[in-house]
Formats: sequence, structure tokens, C-alpha cells
Amino acid sequence: MRRLSFVLVMLASVSLAGEGKWTPQQVLELGPAWVKQQGFSLPLSTLWDEKKGGGLLANAVQLPGCSGSFISPEGLLITNHHCVVGILQEHSTPQANLVKDGFLAKTREDEKPAKAYRLQVPRRFVDVTKEVLAAVPEGADDLTRFKAVEAKQKSLVAACEAQPGTRCTFAAFDGGLFFTMTEFAELTDVRLVYAPPEMVGNYGGETDNWSWPRHTGDFSLLRVYVDGKPYQPAYWFPVSTKGVKPGDAVAVLGYPGVSYRSWLADEMAERRELYFPSAKALAGEWIRIIQDEAAKSPEAGIATADDVRSLLNRRKNSEGQLMGLARGRVLEKQKVSEEGVRAWALKRADQKAALDAYEGLSALMAEKRATWERDFLLDTITWGPRALSWPVTLVRKSTESVKADSDREPGYQQRDLARLKERLERDQSRYSPPVDVRILESWVLRVLQLPATQRLASVEAMFGRYRPADGGAGINRDGLRTLLVRMIAGSKVFVLAERMKMFDESPEQLKARKDPLLDFGMALDAERRELKDRRDRWAGTTLRLRPLWRKAVLAQSGKPVAPDANSTLRVTFGKVQGYSPRDALVAAPQTTLSGMIEKHVGDGDFDAPLKVRDAYAAKKFGRWVDPTLRDVPIDFLSDCDTTGGNSGSPTIDGAGRLVGVNFDRVWENVANDFGYNPVVARNVNADVRYLLWLLEEVEGAPGLLRELKVTAK
Repeated sequence: MRRLSFVLVMLASVSLAGEGKWTPQQVLELGPAWVKQQGFSLPLSTLWDEKKGGGLLANAVQLPGCSGSFISPEGLLITNHHCVVGILQEHSTPQANLVKDGFLAKTREDEKPAKAYRLQVPRRFVDVTKEVLAAVPEGADDLTRFKAVEAKQKSLVAACEAQPGTRCTFAAFDGGLFFTMTEFAELTDVRLVYAPPEMVGNYGGETDNWSWPRHTGDFSLLRVYVDGKPYQPAYWFPVSTKGVKPGDAVAVLGYPGVSYRSWLADEMAERRELYFPSAKALAGEWIRIIQDEAAKSPEAGIATADDVRSLLNRRKNSEGQLMGLARGRVLEKQKVSEEGVRAWALKRADQKAALDAYEGLSALMAEKRATWERDFLLDTITWGPRALSWPVTLVRKSTESVKADSDREPGYQQRDLARLKERLERDQSRYSPPVDVRILESWVLRVLQLPATQRLASVEAMFGRYRPADGGAGINRDGLRTLLVRMIAGSKVFVLAERMKMFDESPEQLKARKDPLLDFGMALDAERRELKDRRDRWAGTTLRLRPLWRKAVLAQSGKPVAPDANSTLRVTFGKVQGYSPRDALVAAPQTTLSGMIEKHVGDGDFDAPLKVRDAYAAKKFGRWVDPTLRDVPIDFLSDCDTTGGNSGSPTIDGAGRLVGVNFDRVWENVANDFGYNPVVARNVNADVRYLLWLLEEVEGAPGLLRELKVTAK
């Protein structure tokens, strides 16, 4: 891959530990002296060798929505507990609730297979910028520009995936400044080996989420198989039995999902003023519905365990983003930074295009705001009631399937269909009828309350009659609920066998079913397509303007700049250290087993499992007592630069050994997505020594310890 020198403007004396989600190629550009300065004694070629297209960084593998890493040559993989809740749900019943009680496979034959759980192991990275830009016709309008880039993306991915067992992903950096293709080996036989009880893996629950101190063992073990035999990875991390101490160098490797540091202040304002308040309110309402129904039914509690955790996380993330944006004065600082770039550009005749791009991006944001509330509710269909998401998915798949594969929307091409079908099947275990009808009602009510200029024709046609004809306040909730219940009762969408048949049916066959939810899904999907058409044009505008502005930003900055997160492989370097979250408070960087026991109250978010409490009471600490802490370590902080998607990311020390697993950020650092603040930028890691203590002193898993090369006592 060619060097991305326009991204890195080197300053010889700069130390950037902490800030920056660097690509493997950028680590090479920063050079061996810089890596050594971060506290890493490994040769740079051990971390990443461009000629081989591999190195230890390639042991960060991509899971569904998470990251992970291999920790043995026998395909044993570590990730977060919250990244495997769906597998636990899949194998749980009210009589054997693995979500609550956890699971340990005593033998490999006992390992629990996971449906529709695929992972990708990276094996090659290619810069495709030249090919992508060459595909855009000269003088193309914005929609044509987007479609040309999308068509090139599809053709590149198709050529890459011609190899069996290969998954390839296309990524744009900084809005189209450059483009890459990542080639992965895709592995589909994944089995659960160990997940601790919920009150280890999620100890502290929502109370402690996004907070410090934490006492959470947010880790689980999976094993990957190929042709019925354990997968043998090219790279794997040895597990450190020494752990970490304050000041130690660490790095977090993984696939951070999205960040917004390249956005304009006007664009960030949309998140602050519209998105986060709306997401917080809607998630809160749906959480209350789920918790109410779960209190009535154990089955509803099991079915919605993963959903409620996601919603709780979404709500608290939104709260933290709002708080962090205000506390850090992020938008104000971004505005000052932009004005600095504009002042610099005004002095240079060759920067007029950058200044025009800045104005164009601001105007585009104003256009998006005009239909924002309507568009937001259309987006929530994907994480809302299955009475909407399932029919809309089936309809979109059906209408896309009549097209040539190269003309289909990404996500509905032939390469995507197995995943899509597996998800529609897997989610049956996550469906709770009483929960779904109430969340559907909540969604419809919100759409009915949109201003007249933003109403959805599909919802008006079906439910508009329940709004008072005179325009007065109030909606006929009883009539609305009766119709929703009747629609659900008259639909076959919720019958798994029928839904699987629908997946392979044509639009005409779906219409012929006269299924009320499918009919509504067709009407809704027409409006979602209209939104997609607008967003395709907006994306083309961004492809035209953002690179021009970012080139100016990079040229004016005079320092290395890492691009925004975009679910591609990144590494961030830092050190184990505490922080001062508020005046007069100083937080130590490590927590202990004693601290966990102190929090135990016997219910709610702090109900430590009996076997953990018994081991503590019997002082069964074994060899896992940290000599400085004089206790079993549980979690630690570092100043690595992480975000969503880094869940399950391996945290390694300067010698390349696994010392922890990233699972969270502190409350004050949630708005890190918009700007790095070294004072409060702390990520939270589960100490691998806590896992080893559980396996040895609590669970009795000598076979796993031997596999991890942890010698007998």
C-alpha cells in the first residue's frame, strides 16, 4: 500500500501517545523510533510487515459489532462478555439461563455452537484511491459521483471476494480523501467456551456503565473451527501472568466504528441539538417498556436481554456525549480550530476550493435539518420493533433481488444474503410479542406527532385516522392499539418457517400474501427509498467537498493526524494511568476483587455470584495477587484512544503480551468521539489476571490454563 504521506506531516520531536487511531500503514510511517518512544520494545516489523501484509496487529479480528483476538494456537479467542450475549440467549431457557448463570465447556465437545456468528481475520490491505477517483466521470454531478464510487466499490469487493472463504470491506477515509480495501479470511464455525455469570461479566450493570471505578469481568472465550478442527491462527497473543502497573505502556488493537473529529462544528451541533437528545429519549422509553414486560415474564426477560443492554448503552452514551460536549466545550474549540484553518487558507491563493468546500458542507447540514425528525424515525426502524424491521428487511431484499447483483444496494447483494437470512432466523430467540407490540405503538405515536411538513404518507394512510380530525391534541390510543394487535395477529412474519419462505419470495409473491405487516412494510420502504435517494446525493456532495477541506486542515495542522474511525483496523498507544474526573477527586488506575466485594449488596446491579464470594471469603487468591495492590486485580485504565467497535479489543503490553480486554470508556470521555482530551481520555480494560483467577480458583478449568501456557501451581 502506498504511503499516505499527505495524512502524516511529521514533527521529529512530537510524542503522540494516547491520541490517534492509527492504521498499520501509518504506524510504519511514524517509524520505529516513534513506536519505541511509546514503550514498545518489539521491532516494528513484528507489529506490521508491509511486504508480508501481516504482523501482530493482524491478530485483532473483527466480530459482529466487536473486536477480539486469538490467545492460543488452537483457535481460542477472547472478546467481551457483552459481545457474546446473543450466543448465551440462543442456548438459554427459563430452566437453564446461561445469560444469568454463565457457561464453561469442560471439554471441547461441550462447546456451544453459535448460529450466524461470523468473524473476519485480516490478511491484506490495499490502497484503492487511484482506481476509485478514476471511476468518477469528469464534471459529474453529486448523485452521479456517489453512484460511480458505489459501483467501483461493488466491483472491487466482488473481485476481492472471488477467492473462497474471503470477505472484503471497502472504506472511505476523511469523507473520500483516500480509500482502502481490506481482505479478510471469513470463519463461520464459532463455539462458546467460557462466559462468566452475568454478575461477573456485567457487574455494576447500568449503574456503573461508562463509569469508574469498575469491577467488571467483561470477557468471554470462544473457539474457532475450520473443517471441524480448531483453527490455527497465523498470530496469537501470549497471555501475561504479570499484568500491568501504573505507567506501563499498552496498546489497544481493533475496529473502532465511527468518530466525528473531521466534522465541522455545524455538523457536530446536529448531534448535540438533535440526535443525542432524541436517541436518549427514545431509548429510555423503550427500556421502560422492556423492563415492565420482563418483570411479568421470564421468557420476555431472556428474549430481550441483548436488546435492553443495547438500549441502556445507547441511552447512557447519549447522556455522556451531551455532558462531554458541554464540559469540554468541544464545539466551541472546533469552531476556533476551523477559523484558524480558514484564516490560513485566506492567505493562500491555492486554497479557494477549500474555503468553498467549507461553505458547501455548512449549507448541506442546513438542508439535512429540514427533514431531520422524520428521517431519524425512519432510521430507528432498524433498531426498533421487529414488527417493522422484519417486514421492511424482507421487502427490501425482495425488491433488490430482481436486479442484477451489481445494481443492488450494498447490504442486499448476493454476498450479504446468507448473513441477512441468518440474522432473521437468529432473532427469533430475541422476539417477545408483548414487548414488540408496545414498542411498535410507541414508534407509531411518535410519527403521528411529527409536524405536518414531515409526516410519513404510509403512517398517515394506516393510522392517521386516530389523530383528531379538528387538529386538536390527543390520539385515540385504544383504537390504535386495537389495530396494531390485529395487524400482528394477522401476520405470518413472526412465524419463523414462514419468514424464511418470505425471504426467498418475489415482490409479487409478498404482495399476494396480503399480509398486513408486509403491506405496511412495502409502503414504509418506499419512503425509506426516497430517504436513501436524498442521502446518496448528500453523500456525493460530501465526497466532493470533504476531501478539499480536509487537505487544508492537514496542511495547516503541522502534526500527524489520524483519520476518523470507520471500522477499519487501527491501533492506539497509551499508558496505564488514572485521572482526576472532578475537582478534588483523583481516581487510581486499577480496581480489585476486594472492591468488587465491597460493592456487593445482594441484588440489582451488585449481586456478586456466590462462588466468587465464597472464594474470596476462603482467601483463595492463589498466585493472582498483584504484589503492589496486594489483591486480585480486576480492571485498569489507560489513555488509549478508543470508541464503539473497540469492545473486545485486545490490550497488549510493550512486549506484545495480552494484559487485558478493552470494554468501555469513562463517563467524562464519552465525547472523545468528537475530540481527544488527554486530561480525561481513559478507556476501561478488564485485567486478564481476573480471568485467570476465575478459571483457576473459581471455575476449576485446568485444561484452559494449560492451553494458555499458564503453568500449574
